[in-house]
Amino acid sequence: MAAQRADARQNYARILAVAEQEVAAHGADASLEQIARTAGVGSATVRRHFPGRRAMLEAVFAKRIEALCERGRELADAADPRAAFLEWLSDLTAYAASARGFATVLSSDSEDYTSHAKICSAKLADSGEPLLRRAARIGAVAPGVTVADLVTLVAGIVLATEGHADPAAEADRLLRMVVAGISP
Repeated sequence: MAAQRADARQNYARILAVAEQEVAAHGADASLEQIARTAGVGSATVRRHFPGRRAMLEAVFAKRIEALCERGRELADAADPRAAFLEWLSDLTAYAASARGFATVLSSDSEDYTSHAKICSAKLADSGEPLLRRAARIGAVAPGVTVADLVTLVAGIVLATEGHADPAAEADRLLRMVVAGISP
């Protein structure tokens, strides 16, 4: 029985690694069947671990969302609130640009993605809010800017740059332009 659990854990890890690659390459609509083929398992095994696309996307994005949240906590007491806030925002943009489909999930109103988008956005808000408040207190961010605004903005930038030759570089360039507007 323990061998089955170890095997199941190995399958899960392999499927998740392949899912991360497929989502990065094909976005939120990555094929579950292709993930199964590439991982060397049957479709039923994939569906046992991820009963639907939403469950798969939640798992794919969960680790990185947590890393972004941890980064926010690390930056929360940085000496320069503006630099800390902008570093976190840049990290969010870089990840969203590198993880095709993440921006789609964050900006989607599809029932398949809405609850996951809310969970991701809430976690990002919890992480980014202290950074934003500190930056606003020193006048480094325009009044009225919210983390929700910034998540929407990042999603828009990433969706607009997906077709560029270097989406991450283009997203970064556009973010820097926007920063001039939100952080005078």
